[in-house]
Amino acid sequence: MTELQFESRFRGFILLLTFFIYTCYHMSRKPISVVKSRLHQNCSELIHPINDTHSLNDTTWCSWAPFDQNNYKELLGAVDNAFLVAYAIGMFISGIFGERLPLRYYLSAGMLLSGLFTALFGLGYFWKIHMLWYFVLIQIFNGLAQTTGWPSVVTCVGNWFGKGKRGLIMGVWNSHTSVGNILGSLIAGVWVNGQWGLSFVVPGIITAAMGVITFLFLIEYPEDVDCTPPQHHGGPEEKEDNPEDPGNGPYSSRESSLDTATRCSKEPSTQPAAISFLGALRIPGVIEFSLCLLFAKLVSYTFLYWLPLYIFNVAHFGAKEAGDLSTLFDVGGIIGGIVAGLISDYTNGRATTCCIMLILAAPMMFLYNHFGQNGITSSIVMLIVCGALVNGPYALITTAVSADLGTHKSLKGNAKALSTVTAIIDGTGSIGAALGPLLAGLISPTGWNNVFYMLISADILACLLLCRLVYKEILAWKSSMSRNRGSSLALTHPL
Repeated sequence: MTELQFESRFRGFILLLTFFIYTCYHMSRKPISVVKSRLHQNCSELIHPINDTHSLNDTTWCSWAPFDQNNYKELLGAVDNAFLVAYAIGMFISGIFGERLPLRYYLSAGMLLSGLFTALFGLGYFWKIHMLWYFVLIQIFNGLAQTTGWPSVVTCVGNWFGKGKRGLIMGVWNSHTSVGNILGSLIAGVWVNGQWGLSFVVPGIITAAMGVITFLFLIEYPEDVDCTPPQHHGGPEEKEDNPEDPGNGPYSSRESSLDTATRCSKEPSTQPAAISFLGALRIPGVIEFSLCLLFAKLVSYTFLYWLPLYIFNVAHFGAKEAGDLSTLFDVGGIIGGIVAGLISDYTNGRATTCCIMLILAAPMMFLYNHFGQNGITSSIVMLIVCGALVNGPYALITTAVSADLGTHKSLKGNAKALSTVTAIIDGTGSIGAALGPLLAGLISPTGWNNVFYMLISADILACLLLCRLVYKEILAWKSSMSRNRGSSLALTHPL
């Protein structure tokens, strides 16, 4: 085996391992959205003539207290937000720890704790716990534990892979989010109509087991196994560009960025100092993309937590069927993430790719709400298209864009910024992830139409926040075309 084949296998292994790691993180988040329709349901159809223990007027006897009350949507929203607010707050802190602790230990501990708290939520069924504070507290701890995941896996992949086709590679790799959602929905659907506690216990056990595998096999740096840091394609013309030059783009996606990111030494004395929080904010493009992700993730996580209940209420499917059908949104998310990465690599326009997909997502959500339930075929097609357009920008920003910004030229080779920048962008996005399900819980009693109007408004705001970056990318393309025309003329008409 040649040295190149040896290193390629290691890179493939790291890509696959981190894929499975974050698949487990998302798999453990999904069951709550499937089980919601089981925690509160209309029990009238379950009462048989021979069953005289419940009044025919009692339509909530089969629901799970405390979610058997009329304000069950607000209570379920509170459970969602216990996780999401804790996740958003913890994410800003997690990046700081991720820079200073070995990623293998950090990820392993996070997965073990996440698996534990996910299982504890389900054990509430077997222990017959009916106190809201128990479920809220478990979700808070789980939200904090899960912040260990994203900055760590992005940093690890950034250590192993160079600029090259980063958008495409990370677009494919980022499908772990949707794959985890799909697996979580399918696993939860097996037990949702029976012992729903197993819908949480089984994903919790799988996540904890993956934490053990991570501890045993994760390799943080290529140097740890005598592999060479990846070679990159930055040419001399790129090195001469000014990071703030409009022709270079607002976040300098043309830099040979991870060339510096992977020059990591095992000697602590040679490692650069970790970047400060304010220093990371000053990197061009970080604030715009962070705020854009806030609204993009608001839309994505509202679908994540409320889509099965929406299908259950509007299309009148059963709890398991609604959960299974909702996975099509995540199938679309896989397609959207890959397409967004491929297009942004080809055009060198991350912001423009995100903006166009966000523009198309707004009318598609409107059409799905008004016509998506008219038939199973239209529902399937619109769910897939909505998933692609909603999750495509979200996937691109949290992966390739975060890696671009975390290894910006202005950092002068400081690889320590990658974890912090990733945490800032995803942490800001997580504020939107917390707001979306909360607003959906408050607005849905007034009608699902209003929920979709809220989502469309958030989508438009996300698009508007990228206007300055899109303008700079357009200037970059014009400048590039002018240079190419000048070169062609020089070759055609030499002096």
